[in-house]
This record gives sequence, C-alpha cells and structure tokens, in this order.
Amino acid sequence: MKLAERLKELRKGKNLRQEDVAKALDIAVRSYCRYEYGEREPSASVLWRMADFYGVSIDYLVGRSGDRR
Repeated sequence: MKLAERLKELRKGKNLRQEDVAKALDIAVRSYCRYEYGEREPSASVLWRMADFYGVSIDYLVGRSGDRR
C-alpha cells in the first residue's frame, strides 16, 4: 500500500476531513490533498508529524510495514 492510500485510510478511520488534518499538521490544505492523491511526497519533517498525528510508524505510512508501530 502506498503513502497516499495509507493517508486516506487513516484519515477516514478517524472521521476527519483533509482540512482538519492539514490544520493539525500545520501545512496547507492543498499540500495535504496532493499527498493523499499521490501528486507530491512530503518532506521528512512532515512525515514525522503525520506519523505522530496518526500514531503509526513512518514505515507503516510509506508501506514498508504492515505493522502500525
């Protein structure tokens, strides 16, 4: 599973809007949308914030592991 798919799955699992997540991560909504659509790749610092926000590992986010932690 790719990063874009994981982001969408995690966000929907928390019943959040893209706008909610972007605000929590302190990034532009358009940037978050592009990550979810697979149009852009986040920087390492944004990946860390995403992993912390969703409570998962970076390896899980990027599809290198099926284990959330």
